[in-house]
Amino acid sequence: MQIKAITKVEIAAWLIMAIAMLYVLNVNLLPGLLAGLLVFELSHIISPYIAQRFPGYVSKVIAVGLLALFIVGLLTLVVLGLIAFFKSDSGNLTNLIGKMAEIIEDSRSILPSWIDSRLPADAVVLQQMVTEWLRNNASSLQFLGQEAGRHTAHIIIAMIVGAMLALREATTEGYYKPFAQAMVQRTRLFGHAFRNIVFAQVRISAINTIFTGVYLVVLLPLAGVELPFVKTMVMITFIVGLLPVVGNLISNSVIVIVSMSHSFAAALGSLLFLVTIHKFEYFLNARIIGGKIKAHAWELLIAMVLMEAAFGIAGVVAAPIYYAYLKSELRVRELI
Repeated sequence: MQIKAITKVEIAAWLIMAIAMLYVLNVNLLPGLLAGLLVFELSHIISPYIAQRFPGYVSKVIAVGLLALFIVGLLTLVVLGLIAFFKSDSGNLTNLIGKMAEIIEDSRSILPSWIDSRLPADAVVLQQMVTEWLRNNASSLQFLGQEAGRHTAHIIIAMIVGAMLALREATTEGYYKPFAQAMVQRTRLFGHAFRNIVFAQVRISAINTIFTGVYLVVLLPLAGVELPFVKTMVMITFIVGLLPVVGNLISNSVIVIVSMSHSFAAALGSLLFLVTIHKFEYFLNARIIGGKIKAHAWELLIAMVLMEAAFGIAGVVAAPIYYAYLKSELRVRELI
């Protein structure tokens, strides 16, 4: 089999793309990149239908521009709504962490010794562990501390840029010279990787959240088990579920620990139910994400572990997209 010849222009485009991807992680621009890509891809998906109904150039520009502004406004409202929810009394994350610490401390008498020996000594130790983890990952947690305003500005600017690019693509026919064409191809592959991973993972997370919500809101109350922070746990399930594989581990741990506030049997029942859902999600991952980028769950997990070791939380978030992009580049060259 003959491998396609690689031009100097392509090599230069790959180098610039690699530098840009690393730069985004090193200077904490990942939230802005993801926000801009989300606006661009949503606009890119919907704008062709809008453009068909408005054949004139001016009307097409206005229609696609209004669509992009609507998407930016909607995403902004969603983010503000989530922030308001997690700051409210019913969704306060600090209260949830404190409650989990109390549950672990109060549940030691009913836990098997092999589990008890692996838990923090008391609530104070757990809180210290959480605080230390937050401190070690402060550079990766995009919305903490004094940098929150700057990162919010990056996200807003990125969404506007994404809307402008979507408007340009929908209303103009571009002709590119060799280097520009190579860069456009790289960015299109990256955009497709983002679309394949994120939109597929949203579907998986939504399905997982529905099953988890039915369990927490319907099945447990029918069995006489009333848990605190149900709304918060459902919301956490969806948000962290946007991370392949790892997200389930986080949400499952929270639900099992909170279930221990009722009884060990409730915690065991929650664990069995969530493991079943987790197995079902592996099937969904293989069917949805695997079908999109032709990758197994273990491939994504290895990529996430390696990226987390290098870049922290930002690496975990970026790993599936970066890996999907890498496979796209190799597939274009017919190397895999």
